[in-house]
Amino acid sequence: MKKLTGLIKFFLIGFFLFLNILVSAQLPGATDPIDISLLRDSQLIINQCRIYIDTGGSARPGNILNEAWQPLSNFNTSKYIPNTWITTPIYLTFILENSSDTAAKVFFIASTYTRNIYIYKILPNQPPEQLKNESRKDGYQPVELNGKEKQAYIVKFNFTKRVFNFLQPQLIKAGYLKKYQHLKYFKDDAQPTIGYLLSGILLMMIFFTWANYLQSKRKEFLYNCCYSICMFGLIFLNTFLERKSGIFSSLFHEYLDFMLLSTGTVFYIAFTRKFLETKANYPLLNRIFINEEKLVIALLVCFSFVVFFTDNFQLQKTLENGMKLIMLVIGIIYIVIALAQKNKLMNFLAIGNAILIFFSLISFFMILFQMKITSIFTNSMIYYEVGIVSELIFFLLGLTYKNRIELIEKIKEQESLKREAEKQSYESKLAVLNAQQKERNRISADMHDDLGAGVTAIRLYSELAKKRIGKEVIPEIEKISSSANELLNNMNAIIWTMTSSNDSLDNMVAYIRSYSLEYFENTGIKCRIDIEEEMPKIAVSGEIRRNIYLVVKEALNNILKHSRATEVCITLKKETDGLSLYIQDNGTGIDFENLRRFGNGLINMKKRMEETKILFTIENKNGTLITLHRKLQP
Repeated sequence: MKKLTGLIKFFLIGFFLFLNILVSAQLPGATDPIDISLLRDSQLIINQCRIYIDTGGSARPGNILNEAWQPLSNFNTSKYIPNTWITTPIYLTFILENSSDTAAKVFFIASTYTRNIYIYKILPNQPPEQLKNESRKDGYQPVELNGKEKQAYIVKFNFTKRVFNFLQPQLIKAGYLKKYQHLKYFKDDAQPTIGYLLSGILLMMIFFTWANYLQSKRKEFLYNCCYSICMFGLIFLNTFLERKSGIFSSLFHEYLDFMLLSTGTVFYIAFTRKFLETKANYPLLNRIFINEEKLVIALLVCFSFVVFFTDNFQLQKTLENGMKLIMLVIGIIYIVIALAQKNKLMNFLAIGNAILIFFSLISFFMILFQMKITSIFTNSMIYYEVGIVSELIFFLLGLTYKNRIELIEKIKEQESLKREAEKQSYESKLAVLNAQQKERNRISADMHDDLGAGVTAIRLYSELAKKRIGKEVIPEIEKISSSANELLNNMNAIIWTMTSSNDSLDNMVAYIRSYSLEYFENTGIKCRIDIEEEMPKIAVSGEIRRNIYLVVKEALNNILKHSRATEVCITLKKETDGLSLYIQDNGTGIDFENLRRFGNGLINMKKRMEETKILFTIENKNGTLITLHRKLQP
């Protein structure tokens, strides 16, 4: 039994050796097998493999073993791949083995930027068997071997259509893959940080311009927002997909970056046209910009056709360079026109374009001399991204400046309209006031001419009747004469208050002076009037004059009837905050506990002064002191 078991083991070992010989014999030249079980937490650069460049594009996995293969060591993989390889299918072949007893899994990657990877098992006397393609997402294709298994493989892949790529096939241990990807992505720690920082700045610009557009509905904010969105997409995706393979990464590097740049350029031109109002202010420049927009759109259409329907990478590069040349020309046009026009708004665009051109030239020369990326200072894309963000910052400053200027002009216009409206309102009020004054004058003239004459006649007839009667006193006639006399005085006061020519402080003072002296004439009370010489020249409306007159009249009447005074002094004095009118007598004073003698007089006096916003006070001070105080505007 033991002999039988030994024979079986010997037979199986011999069978597997025979299969390995067959497999090795089918490879185009012997290659040393790579033992993936020896890989620890690390990656292995595959140098011991062979390569075939399918320049004709006619090779297939089934007949590829008959082609002229070359050792990979014949090529310098430390240099960028030739442009002719970019659109050419590349084949690699190598042997993997797993010397351990357990299954082992590795990930294969051919280059930093690849579109797809297809791996085929080489089987004896059978067509190659394709492994499931799992590289489309990130460019990493898994390969798994059972314990003690040895297998030959053919790899077919295409590079991403972009310059500056390397051929560096590697195997990465499955457990080390995430760490490897992290280290690869953050090879230069500052590069992703700067890229995301610039993206964040652009994102804030997008929010700012969009908020301004929603508020003002001005198209220049919308165009600037769209341009910022395109540049944000360009910088963010370039940072996010840096050193990554897969379908989306290839799509971005082959097409989306150019599409975002072209679309952004269209919005960039549209923003400039609206910002400078070129249609109205610069017709020639406006026509140039319109033609540039059409040219950019035409380039984008041609580029799309070349990328998706041809493999002409040289034409693709020419169109990309044409796009960059157009942007350079636009920037130079801005700078030249700004220098010629000396327009402050143009200066913002000119400075922004000058900065972009400066950083773009640095980026261009780095690309021209194929400088290797060893730090952020040798990364051509970083310079270009900094130029874009700097340009947009100056564009935003220009927008803010223009918005501020227009806001100031709008405020001035609104203030002008407001002043005009106020002027019209004032003129309307003045017209109404003049009409009222005219009507007051008419009424006062009619009262003077008609009612005054009638009352005067009544008074005259009553006096004549008294003379004819003789010494006999008839109370009714006395009352008629007294009432007519009082009515005539009241009517004169009303006429005085209604006449617009009397609307002044001087006239009011003169009238009160005249009335007071006449009132105390032949009463035994001495009346003294003290008025400061320099009184302000102010207007006093008829309503105020009438209320003050009635208060003074009531005060003088109370002095005459109740005060037992022998002297009264009326003083008009200018105070620091207004005018004060004092009515002082030397009588017995006022009894605040017994105000029946005043009846409603005191209440009416306070009420009239409150209506005209005049402070009214009454107090005992060597007699009775009444104070009227009116504050004046400074």
